[in-house]
Amino acid sequence: MTTTQQRPRLKIFTWHIHGSYLYYLSQGNFDIYIPVNEQRTPGYFGRGKTFPFGDNVHEIPVKMVKDFDFDVILYQSTKDYLVDQYDILSPSQRRLPRVYLEHNTPAKNPVTTRHVVNDRRICLVHVTHYNRLMWDNNRTPATVIEHGVTMSDIPYTGELEKGLVTINHLPQRGRGLGWDIFQQVRNIIPVDLAGMGNGDDGVGEILHPQLPAFRSRYRFYFHPVRHTSLALAVCEAMMQGLPVIGLATTELVTVIENGRNGFIHTDINYLIRKMKLLLNEPELAAQMGAEAKAKAMKRFGIERFIADWERLFHNVCNGNMNELIYTDQLFGKQPVETDHSTIASDI
Repeated sequence: MTTTQQRPRLKIFTWHIHGSYLYYLSQGNFDIYIPVNEQRTPGYFGRGKTFPFGDNVHEIPVKMVKDFDFDVILYQSTKDYLVDQYDILSPSQRRLPRVYLEHNTPAKNPVTTRHVVNDRRICLVHVTHYNRLMWDNNRTPATVIEHGVTMSDIPYTGELEKGLVTINHLPQRGRGLGWDIFQQVRNIIPVDLAGMGNGDDGVGEILHPQLPAFRSRYRFYFHPVRHTSLALAVCEAMMQGLPVIGLATTELVTVIENGRNGFIHTDINYLIRKMKLLLNEPELAAQMGAEAKAKAMKRFGIERFIADWERLFHNVCNGNMNELIYTDQLFGKQPVETDHSTIASDI
């Protein structure tokens, strides 16, 4: 089999949608091209100043995108797929090998929501098995590439008798991300909220490069989210050695082992008792944090993550998606007629 080193270096075009994910993706042996416009609107603000992107992340003025040669088009949002590709890509670029990276769980009905993509020629990548399970993927070949994060060189100390939550705009995002749960817990347990848009309810934004030093002193990481994809913040906290306390929902139930690397439950009072336990017993918190780190190193290592993406990109370019894709056809599911006013099909 051809090794990664012998493969051609691919050129991936995508939009800057999820900064931390793009940073981890950029650790791969390929070049990433992102569009920029003068207004620096969402998806078009380029590299930015938050993440230490390497030389393999290139900005392209949006008006020049059609003049470039790419190997793969990577969509990351409904807007990319339904609108923006027709505005900035040429017809030949839109016929290139295509991948749609779905970061999220279905926003409405978590069982029957059909994905925006309904095209056998596109590879749909979910970031968790839970996401893939909940989305109706139509007839689109779908697979899973789990998160990968780098390891911080700043060790966990946990001397602060507090928990930490890092979610942007939590008050505005409401019950889905657990705003009410955070408020309930905060009335009993000292828990800080970091992130943009939290106003007087948080400690403010901590830029990603500074987050490891800031996070390392907290006793535990709290994940109050009811329904979401697996947060990269959880993987990063575990990789640094923080025990995690959260709700026993979505993919988190496959990551946190109760009493070993953290605590999960659907009973908030149970979680509050376990927070008190970790606050009172720092040695136990450190022991559980070490287990969390070991789990993260095994499951969310950046080397595995990058190898998965490189393999997928090359297979998509070579038309070998069946080597990676686990499709609904395995369950005998037949293609369905779709409402083309809401789902783009075979565009």
